[in-house]
Amino acid sequence: MITEIEDYFTKGCGRCERFDTPDCSTRRWSDGLRALRQICRDAGLSETVKWAHPCYVHAGRNIAIIGAFRTDFRLSFFDAALMKDPAGLLERQGANTRYADMIRFTDNAQPAEMEPTLVSYLKEAMGYAEAGVKPPKDESEIVLPDELIAALDTDDELAAAFHHLTPGRQKSYVINLNSAKKSATRVSRIAKFRDRILAGKGAMER
Repeated sequence: MITEIEDYFTKGCGRCERFDTPDCSTRRWSDGLRALRQICRDAGLSETVKWAHPCYVHAGRNIAIIGAFRTDFRLSFFDAALMKDPAGLLERQGANTRYADMIRFTDNAQPAEMEPTLVSYLKEAMGYAEAGVKPPKDESEIVLPDELIAALDTDDELAAAFHHLTPGRQKSYVINLNSAKKSATRVSRIAKFRDRILAGKGAMER
């Protein structure tokens, strides 16, 4: 996976075999991604790479992250539970996503056309970070087993893939691992689950 920000906009994220090929999703959305990047930077956000994607930070908090797919590209907000969404732009990333957290683009021209609204959303999120306002605690928050935490800490590719799973899929692995009484069994299961996690699947999906 990439560690340099410029590589994302020229080669892709490095998480699949389409990396640095004409078929990479970042190539199709190149103009839109660059426009979105500039909007985030002009809003005063700091730019870094996290989970092999451009991530925008302010006041010590992750604010938003950019992603590209075959059918669209997206700006996703981290503390979506706080966002007011006056323009009704935010969508849920999946059926198991609790809050609508992303703005989806299907045309390279859209970020520039939507710039004032995008800036207002970014500024709202930045304001929460500056004020130290955090989303309400999710009582159903997933608590990862120690063995899984250790595996994610030592395997960047696995960590990025697990982060991008829906909460429901993440929970499926936690439930499966917690059902094992021995730590060695949990470690063995994590090794067997690795390819499935990288493929974006849940523990029980084929």
